[in-house]
Formats: sequence, C-alpha cells, structure tokens
Amino acid sequence: MAVICDSLEDLRDHIDRLDRQIVSLLAERGAYVSQAARFKKDSDAVKAPQRVEQVIAKVRALSEQVGANPQVTEQVYRAMIAAFIEQELAEHTRLADAPTE
Repeated sequence: MAVICDSLEDLRDHIDRLDRQIVSLLAERGAYVSQAARFKKDSDAVKAPQRVEQVIAKVRALSEQVGANPQVTEQVYRAMIAAFIEQELAEHTRLADAPTE
C-alpha cells in the first residue's frame, strides 16, 4: 500500500526503493528464464505465444485484484516478456551450439 508522501523528494525515495526491488525481481525472473531454455526443444517452444497470452491474462487479473492499472501491467509485461524471449533464444542457441561431452 502506498504511503502519503510529504514532498517530491519523499515520493522519489519511495519510487527508488521500489525500483531496487523491481530490478532484483527482474534479475531473479531472468535467471529462471535462462534455465527454461534447457527444457525447450526449439525456438517455437521458446516463443510460446499461447503461454504469453496465459501470462498476460493472469497478470491482468492480478492487477485488478490488487488495484493496479491492467493496461499498464499488460504493456509492461508484454515488453518484459519480449525482452526475456530474446534472452532465452540467445541461451537456447548457446546451449545448442555447446559441444557435448
């Protein structure tokens, strides 16, 4: 729950604190995304458009539950997912090109 801020500086301090948490969570999510590449057989499985839409529906519903703007949440998630798909594709390629022992 957001607190009422007494100044712009106070507000910015709260946003900076949240940004640190968000970036830490993005790093954790990214680590799982990289691991997912091991379990997918090809780039189509990485892109997984049906899974993307499942995630979008889930986070839109969650947004409504917690009082966030579902449109903002969807836009942020679509951008994040697109970037993570690129990361996972790169990891998938790296794993496919790695010599096997």
